[in-house]
Amino acid sequence: MRSTMAVLSMGTLIAASIFGGAASATEPIKTREVVTGISDAFVPGGFSSESDAYVVTSGVFPNGCYSWKRAEVAHKGTNYHEVKTYATISEGMCLMVLVPFTKEVTLGKLEAGEHKLRFVNGDGTYLEKTMRIEQ
Repeated sequence: MRSTMAVLSMGTLIAASIFGGAASATEPIKTREVVTGISDAFVPGGFSSESDAYVVTSGVFPNGCYSWKRAEVAHKGTNYHEVKTYATISEGMCLMVLVPFTKEVTLGKLEAGEHKLRFVNGDGTYLEKTMRIEQ
């Protein structure tokens, strides 16, 4: 009799935790936005001053709670541009594996000449690349 009560109590506890978790699953997941770093940027050639230039960034998120959000391009001068990439971090259980990402970042129409691109990471470090725009 005592073991039957223990099993019933355990079953009730398991059911309560399952249904209690289901109720919290309907609540919105809390997220926050952070500046992320990139490990490399591919700068294709062949852009003219009449076409939209772009680069392809790549990096690794530290776990499965990170997801790509957006990139911001600040045109600091005619030939100098800063790029910051952002990710969303979801609170909760995370898959603890490195998650690679590759994203295209549009820079817009740039004047002819050589352009310096600075990819600023969240910790203040940066990666610089050069892009040549033809007439």
